[in-house]
Amino acid sequence: MNGARGEVSLDVAGQKRVLCLTLGALAEIESAFGCASLADLQARMRRLSAAELLQLVSILIKGGGEQIEPDGLARLNIQPAAAAAAVAEAFRAGVG
Repeated sequence: MNGARGEVSLDVAGQKRVLCLTLGALAEIESAFGCASLADLQARMRRLSAAELLQLVSILIKGGGEQIEPDGLARLNIQPAAAAAAVAEAFRAGVG
C-alpha cells in the first residue's frame, strides 16, 4: 500500500484490499450518483444506502488496482462501519 498515492486499506473477508480515489474513480462516482460537482457529491454522500456504499467501495477498489463488483462484495464479510470509514479516509487522502 502506498500512502503517498492516497491508498487506504479495508479488510474484506480477511484480506486487505487497497482503496484509492483516482481521478477516474472520482469521475465514475460522480456519474454513478448523478453529481455535477464535488460539492454535489459531498452532499449526496451524506445519505448513502448500503448498496451505494458497496458501489463506492467497488469503485475505490478498482482505483486501487483490483476489480470486485458490488454484487461480489455483498457476499463477503465487510463491516459497514469499516467500509464507511475507509471510504471517508480515501476521500480525505484523495481530495483533502
